Formats: sequence, structure tokens, C-alpha cells
Amino acid sequence: MPRVRKGAAKNRQRKRLLRAARGYWGTKSRHKQQAKVALVRAGQFAYRDRRNRRREFRRLWITRISAACKMRGTRYSVLINGLSHAGIKLNRKMLSQIAIEDPATFDVLVEQAKGAATAHQAG
Repeated sequence: MPRVRKGAAKNRQRKRLLRAARGYWGTKSRHKQQAKVALVRAGQFAYRDRRNRRREFRRLWITRISAACKMRGTRYSVLINGLSHAGIKLNRKMLSQIAIEDPATFDVLVEQAKGAATAHQAG
């Protein structure tokens, strides 16, 4: 049986790996094995950081809402609790945008939340 060498397939695989590792520093962009290791690591970081990005954005929105609440003499926890008791279903991203772009509407939301929170505590 004749000996089979990978030839074209091996070159294609190497080319694909190095194309994916383009822009990496030093040997990571030039040598197949180093590029392979670097790509696996990069994939792990990318997976982890896609989740971390969501976490960081939520923290940013909460910080913005909290600052807007302080300007109106209330606390973030009171606002969120009051909104849930009032049946107002707005996520933190939207609350943050409203606080920035439409302060009058945010004032109304804060008043409704305060009212619902006190009503819930009283009864």
C-alpha cells in the first residue's frame, strides 16, 4: 500500500490556524503550535469575558440609577422595591436610560415607587 502524506490538508490547516492568530505577538502569530495554544486561550478568555461584560454593564446601570435616586432624595433599593410593588416592569438598562435622557419621567417613576413602597409597608 502506498504511503500517504497529508500535504495539502496539512497546509490548509496550518494556514487556517495562522490566519486566526494574525495580530498576535511574536511566535504566537508565526508558529503553528504556539498559535494553536494561543487560540485556545483566547477562546477561553472570550467566553469568560462575554459573561463579564454583562455583569459590568449591570453594575454600570445600577450605579447610574443609584446616582439619579440620590439626586431625588431616595435610595436605589427603595426605588426597585417600590417599582416591583407598583407592578412597573422596567429593567435596569431602561431605567438607566430614562434617568439620563428623560429626567421628568424618572421623577414620576420615583414618586410612584415611593407611593407603592409606603402603601405596602402600611398595609
